[in-house]
Amino acid sequence: MDHKLYTMELAGKPLTLEFGRYCEQANGSVWVHHGDTVVMVNATMAPSPRDGVDFFPLAVDVEEKQ
Repeated sequence: MDHKLYTMELAGKPLTLEFGRYCEQANGSVWVHHGDTVVMVNATMAPSPRDGVDFFPLAVDVEEKQ
């Protein structure tokens, strides 16, 4: 995947979205930079739906490092 970078001004600080540079094994990954804060967001999925699951299971793992 090609590296893509999008930048705009939000609340007086630069907001940057960076796609395609990290986490290439995930189905989707983005680094969001806003001022001095950086958040990495990853999304993965299974190749096929699981039998007997009739809802969208969502798991959120948060890991804060300073």
